[in-house]
Amino acid sequence: MTVAIVLLATALVLIVAALVAAGAAKLARIDGATYPAAITRAATAATAVITLAAAAAGALAALIG
Repeated sequence: MTVAIVLLATALVLIVAALVAAGAAKLARIDGATYPAAITRAATAATAVITLAAAAAGALAALIG
């Protein structure tokens, strides 16, 4: 059961990161950025989402354990 919850949470975080990255890339392109710059902004946004999720999971693990 625990493994299923971890896999589900991981999948959810990755989906949210992909959506945020797509939004960041689209906004960068609307702003007039080149494709490489838009991809860089998208990667930065996805990394930020994953880092935030890892920090939140670490904080929750510290509170629970």
